[in-house]
Amino acid sequence: MSNDLQIILAGSFVATACGLLGCYLILRKMAMVGDAISHAVLPGIVLAFLFTGSRDSVTMVIGAGIIGVLTTFLIEFFHKKGKLQTDASIGVTFTWLFAIGVILISVFAGKVDLDQDCVLYGEIAYVPIDLWITNAGVVMGPRVLYISGTVLLIILIFITVGYKELFLTTFDPAYATAVGISTVLWHYLLMGAVSITTVASFESVGAILVVALLIAPPATAYLLTENLFKMMVLTTIIGVLVSITGYYLAVATDGSIAGAMATMAGLFFGLAFLFSPTEGYLVKKLRKGIVVSK
Repeated sequence: MSNDLQIILAGSFVATACGLLGCYLILRKMAMVGDAISHAVLPGIVLAFLFTGSRDSVTMVIGAGIIGVLTTFLIEFFHKKGKLQTDASIGVTFTWLFAIGVILISVFAGKVDLDQDCVLYGEIAYVPIDLWITNAGVVMGPRVLYISGTVLLIILIFITVGYKELFLTTFDPAYATAVGISTVLWHYLLMGAVSITTVASFESVGAILVVALLIAPPATAYLLTENLFKMMVLTTIIGVLVSITGYYLAVATDGSIAGAMATMAGLFFGLAFLFSPTEGYLVKKLRKGIVVSK
């Protein structure tokens, strides 16, 4: 497998996992919660390393997952008990937790093999050389592909098994509660899934691209369809296209691959915003002009 294909596959796996969860965040009007979690899990990653002394992916995921759920709890707590607006609760929570993570890295810089640049920007170009080598010395291939592929499989299983519950708690939480489905439980399960996906994507693409992939592809698909299943399919397609076009844009400009992918995600959204058959800004203007002329 060529280096180009390995990088594109890694980007596609991350884009698909993030995008599928992002569909629910968009529909629940919780898009910025993904941004909050992607930053707030930093102290969880650092503390997991400090307690275990290991950069094992499972350890990092557990640490990040715990902090991710805590982030969601604090946002809800400040919103309901503190009477803060949701955006204010998000802003206070994630900046506070992210700042704690940065301080922990600074204080324990000699002991923690992490840095702010790695977490913020990532480096997907290193995928082909970050190999999984067994104790017997067998090279299994890029470690990131195994991690991101496993996370994607987990997310697919989660959405498949809980499709009805996620659907009802997203579109009609009152009815979901009436039929015995716990909206609180599924809310925290969704946030836990976002946390797991976020931390698994840190090393390869960084927090900035994670946020872009959580929001931009599903937001683009949202402008193109009103059907949830079609929205998820379109999100997957857009995520893969973002990975392919973003990679070759980075090659052509000799720039950051993660930055180029985020740029393409924004470009696809811009095209949908302007030319969507139902919601496109220019399409609406054109229709209005035709109606007026008649």
